[in-house]
Amino acid sequence: MVENNEVELSEAEAEQYDRQIRLWGLESQKRLRASKVLIIGMSGLGAEIAKNIILSGVKSVCLLDSEKLKETDLYSQFLAPPDKIGENRAETSLQRARALNPMVDVTAETKAVDDLPDSYFATFDIICATGLKQEQLERVNNICRDNNKKFLCGDVWGTFGYMFADLIDHEYSEEIVQHKAVKRGPDDNEANARETVSITVKRRAIYVPLQNALSVDWTKPELRSRLRRGDPSYFVMKILSRFRDEYNRNPDPAQRKTETEILLRMRDELVKELSLPAGFIKDALLTDVFGIVSGAAAVVGGVIAQEVVKAVSQREPPHNNMFFFNPLKGVGFAELYGQ
Repeated sequence: MVENNEVELSEAEAEQYDRQIRLWGLESQKRLRASKVLIIGMSGLGAEIAKNIILSGVKSVCLLDSEKLKETDLYSQFLAPPDKIGENRAETSLQRARALNPMVDVTAETKAVDDLPDSYFATFDIICATGLKQEQLERVNNICRDNNKKFLCGDVWGTFGYMFADLIDHEYSEEIVQHKAVKRGPDDNEANARETVSITVKRRAIYVPLQNALSVDWTKPELRSRLRRGDPSYFVMKILSRFRDEYNRNPDPAQRKTETEILLRMRDELVKELSLPAGFIKDALLTDVFGIVSGAAAVVGGVIAQEVVKAVSQREPPHNNMFFFNPLKGVGFAELYGQ
């Protein structure tokens, strides 16, 4: 939980965040103003997350990325100038990121995740990780849990994307609208009119680590029933994560035909491993997963940043622990896995 006991907003900050203060209250904005956020991976998705979080008015944002800016990044990475190809993605994003909100301290870290000690990650209040292998994600998630820090991760491949959240033991407040019966006059014996009133209630949500969400037992009847809903997004995520784990990169647009065949082979292997229905994961879901489409990055990045703001401000119900954007259906939806 982010403490805000010593945070006071200046007049300039109160004016800058006036709309947000009226939306979710001064105490929530003070929690945001006290929070330190780490964003791992400055692809197009990382840029979207950074933009939204910086604009929300947190204390600081660190952009962590050891990769160099590539020409393909420019299709969705709007924080890095085109003339910076070949330079570090985090450092090239700094100037535009800082310009979004000068009241937020924005820094860059160019070391790789594997080269940083556990103690480094424990200095942040909340971490958003993108572009990592499953082993790396689980390591950072476990560090967060050991230090009671909140963790989110996600990725976008082409037009497909997902988010996972582990807020550990999360307390938040929610406004509930109730309808109350009232009498029209003092002589009325029965209530014959209704008015609405808003009350604030405290709630609590318990989360599981990423490892649990990725290792659910699909032989259980309650999980098998989900297959009848017909959305395979969870399994598409597992296939694409498996590709990254095996090849240490995302599918290459320059090798679309060959790598689509690899993805379809991995799909067939997963279907067999989990005894999924034949044809459940359509070929079309694995043929447009190259690069990062800016529209999909905007959707998934907006959801991740929104969940960060809600988690830190402790206002409004968080999503279930996973969110998916299915490009074939053109919809995003939240699901609960591992509990």
